[in-house]
Amino acid sequence: MRPSPPAPLRPPVDPARVRTLPGHFAWVDHRLRELSLEEIAVLFFLHLAADKHGLSFWADATIARKLHLGEGDVVQARFRLVAKGLVAYRYPLYQILPLADTRP
Repeated sequence: MRPSPPAPLRPPVDPARVRTLPGHFAWVDHRLRELSLEEIAVLFFLHLAADKHGLSFWADATIARKLHLGEGDVVQARFRLVAKGLVAYRYPLYQILPLADTRP
C-alpha cells in the first residue's frame, strides 16, 4: 500500500480533479497531438514546475521568458488548455488536471 501524499499548501483550483502521480512511467497521451506548439510548451513547462499536487505559481511573464514566447502567447495557450480541460487556473495558481479517461 502506497502512503498518501501530504496535503497541498494551498487549496487546489478544482479540488474534485486533483491529479495523482502514476506508479510507473508511460508514453505521453496521444490526445496531446492536437495541441499547438505553444500549448505543448506551456503544458510541459507546468508539468516540470508543478508540485506533487499539480499546482504551480509561475507567472505568465516568467513562463513566457523561459519559453522564449510572448506573454500574450502564454495567456492564449492557457485559455485553450483550460478550455480543453488540461489545466485549471485561478490567478495566480495553475493546476494540472488529469486527462479524462475516454475508454469504454
